[in-house]
Amino acid sequence: MIHTDKIASANEAAEAALRADYDALGVQLDRRGVDIEGVKEKVAAYGIAVPSWGVGTGGTRFARFPGEGEPTSVFEKLDDCGVIHRLTGATPRVSLHIPWDDADPADLIAKAEETGLGFDAMNSNTFQDHAGDPHSYEYGSLSHTKAPVRRQAVEHNLRCIEIGSKIGSKALTIWVGDGSNFPGQSHFTRQFERYLDSARAIYAGLPEDWRLFTEHKVFEPAFYSTVVQDWGTNYLIATELGERAQCLVDLGHHAPNVNIEMIVARLIQFGKLGGFHFNDSKYGDDDLDTAAIDPYRLFLVFNELVDAAGTPDFDPAHMLDQSHNVTDPIESLMNSAMEVQRAYAQALIVERAALEEYQEENDPMMASETLKRAFRTDVTPILQMARLEKGCAIDPLSVYRASGYRARIAETRPKSAGGGGGIV
Repeated sequence: MIHTDKIASANEAAEAALRADYDALGVQLDRRGVDIEGVKEKVAAYGIAVPSWGVGTGGTRFARFPGEGEPTSVFEKLDDCGVIHRLTGATPRVSLHIPWDDADPADLIAKAEETGLGFDAMNSNTFQDHAGDPHSYEYGSLSHTKAPVRRQAVEHNLRCIEIGSKIGSKALTIWVGDGSNFPGQSHFTRQFERYLDSARAIYAGLPEDWRLFTEHKVFEPAFYSTVVQDWGTNYLIATELGERAQCLVDLGHHAPNVNIEMIVARLIQFGKLGGFHFNDSKYGDDDLDTAAIDPYRLFLVFNELVDAAGTPDFDPAHMLDQSHNVTDPIESLMNSAMEVQRAYAQALIVERAALEEYQEENDPMMASETLKRAFRTDVTPILQMARLEKGCAIDPLSVYRASGYRARIAETRPKSAGGGGGIV
């Protein structure tokens, strides 16, 4: 991994400037009635899960261009995830995807302990066929017209729960590619009823302390209709299944210009916000690095989350979900984790009493400016100080590049094959 001496040496060179910047920001925030130490403590305690599949190179719909040193097993994925957490201190958990990450649970636990990680929500996969399975998901999985296909998909999800229960996971995330490509291909209502029946069977298999997250996606891979196409359908599913079923919001899985922060507020209000897959999008389902396109939207989402802090039983899961085609995946995941932290810190310094007053007095200009004031504030010193005090890197990207980690692992990991469809 990354030797502690490299981190300490880089931090020593940057620490004096950081402390000056931190003190200056503290004076500025104090004038607003914001305690910088309190914000830093919350940021330091915050953690986001990284997706195991994210440390490999993703791709476009047309091709995949593999990078050097890509992980060839779940254990090498955990090594890479451990580097991300070692440098940022922001990613203490990994979200596994079955069957991509299928392995002996005891071995997974041992590797997680070695790399200083834990496990987050499990992810099932019925959007592609698995070796050895008798039935194909070409025309759907949980909503397939044929009962044997649906049973196979349900059993796969139950196995994900079984594996997760042995490694300390407490949630299952379900996303299906079920839908249709032509008008008339599927009966919308009967298809949805089949999905609900399958989801009920999975929900019945949840341990008492687990949650079920269902994820909506406006399109892809089906381009005419998608079974779980938006947050309304997702809310219906969660309501139908029960108290421990909640909605997962992926920032990329919405039509352009959809007000995602308002969706978040609605799901919070009715107790159905299960968590997030953080990424970014320009056109729709692009799975770009978090905050690469619209950092203000990310901030507005966190504004709703901070506003809801203290709500009973409010504990949304935070995960990254990105596809990297032209960057080093480790660099992208580090950057995204820090951008999520940045949005959280910005939301924490919103002057909420003033904002509420402007809202009650119907003063849209000042309400908007109150949010923008927090967003415009460079909270980098808070993030860096939190990392320094945890023994992580003040500047994770520069330490990572200087470490030569990518070149070292490339010497021992065989180069992946390119070509083929790139959807991940």
